[in-house]
Amino acid sequence: MKRSITSLAASCIITLSATQAATAEDLAHVTAGHLIALDMAPLFVAKESGCFAKHGLEVETRFFANPGDNSAALAGGAIDFSTNPFTLAFFAANSGVPIRVVSAAGGWGVMEVVADGDLGLNSMEDLREYIESDGPRLRAAVLQGDTLELILVAELERMGLDADALEFVYFDDLLAMVESFRSGNTDILSHIKPYTSDMVASRGATVITNNAEAWATKAPNTVVSVLDSTLQERPELVEGYLRGLRCAADIINNDLPTALTYLEDGNYFRVSEGALEQAFESAPEPISFDPDIESVQRVLDDLEGLGYIKPGTTADSIFRTAMIKELEQE
Repeated sequence: MKRSITSLAASCIITLSATQAATAEDLAHVTAGHLIALDMAPLFVAKESGCFAKHGLEVETRFFANPGDNSAALAGGAIDFSTNPFTLAFFAANSGVPIRVVSAAGGWGVMEVVADGDLGLNSMEDLREYIESDGPRLRAAVLQGDTLELILVAELERMGLDADALEFVYFDDLLAMVESFRSGNTDILSHIKPYTSDMVASRGATVITNNAEAWATKAPNTVVSVLDSTLQERPELVEGYLRGLRCAADIINNDLPTALTYLEDGNYFRVSEGALEQAFESAPEPISFDPDIESVQRVLDDLEGLGYIKPGTTADSIFRTAMIKELEQE
């Protein structure tokens, strides 16, 4: 794909001369743990485009198939930044680990619930009608204790249905969930773009809801977390990282073809380019990083009700978004 860079996006791409650019020795080396989801695209684009280097960082990325392993690596100091479902920060807090969420990862409406196309379901209302018609009980692939479980719990409750109206099939591997749905072993997949987008494009799946509809337009899927010690003792690293993400978001929001090329070069997503482009274009809002805290609290209340976290847990006890709020006002 040929890159056609707009002037705004170009300002975030590093094409500096040797006298202007920081040498490798000048850059602060940090490690960022991640999964694979559309809202992690700013991380990948920031690395590939030079946005991180522009803001003084050399970022090594480390993939985790399991969110719990990602969180454990941050807790143990093996990584400096973690992009993970926000629920993991609260599980860590329950164990006494001082993890702080500093921003959303980037992207809204990323979580989607899709159904086998043969079922003819196009909304939660359609799913309610199916369940009330006493059809065969549907199997839903979810990640236990994660927002991918909570979105279905919340939406079933909104429809006046009990959670056991579906058979939840629990996974601890995001890619295994996709394969289960692809092979027909599950009927419903609660997952994230671009994998849900790929299921729509390649398998005829239908979208029945997403987290923007279930909670709020800027309800986060994954978030950027650090240890409290990093935030307190090295705030310049956190600021440089967030500036790098915002630089990458400018590229994605204003020059998507170039962003897709960066993602293709890094081989980050195992989906067709068409599915990836559709995933970005169907987002309810441009990429930004200041999450809706009230929607986070609603999820926490559901987690508490299911016994996953201690009573009285508040979003404000973990989220530290003052820095990203200030940066997004620049």
